[in-house]
Amino acid sequence: MNRICVYSGSNFGNNPEYKKAALQLGEILAQNKIDLVYGGSNVGLMGELSNQVLKNNGKVIGVMPKGLFPKEIANVNLTQFIEVADMHERKKKMADLSDGFIALPGGVGTYEELLETLSWAQLKIHSKPVGILNVAHFFDPLIDMIDRAIQEGFMNHSNKKLLLADSDPNHLLDKMKTYSPPELGIKWRDLQAK
Repeated sequence: MNRICVYSGSNFGNNPEYKKAALQLGEILAQNKIDLVYGGSNVGLMGELSNQVLKNNGKVIGVMPKGLFPKEIANVNLTQFIEVADMHERKKKMADLSDGFIALPGGVGTYEELLETLSWAQLKIHSKPVGILNVAHFFDPLIDMIDRAIQEGFMNHSNKKLLLADSDPNHLLDKMKTYSPPELGIKWRDLQAK
């Protein structure tokens, strides 16, 4: 694993554990010589994470749409800064550059990126590991929602194995390094049988 894309909040959140986890993840990525790919911002958890990787002599690639955000929020100290046309191109570029994905706590943008990446894994657009760093049980409601979708017949149980979860960044990274895409249930045939 050479590069990991991290989705995270442009705010810090209310719990100091979120910032602590972002700093810890940044240090671990640098120690493991894994480049960070992220949204290019210098604010919130995104900024803390990227600056921690750089502080520990790691490499950071930021991807940001032209003109969408004020220039002041871009991190100008990155190893590489890539400007793209729009959010769709941003997500594709980040995915193309990465060998895996991690979500830290964040808002609707973080959820959107995570769930799209997870959907792409389900559709076999990619076979890269997708993980959530479940700091202070932040992602418990998402895990419950996935379980509910399985219980209600909207997802095959095997699809839950597409999402790796851990509260410890070292353990999550270990899971990602040994990840093998699961055999997924045959969704379309199951639908035709009904």
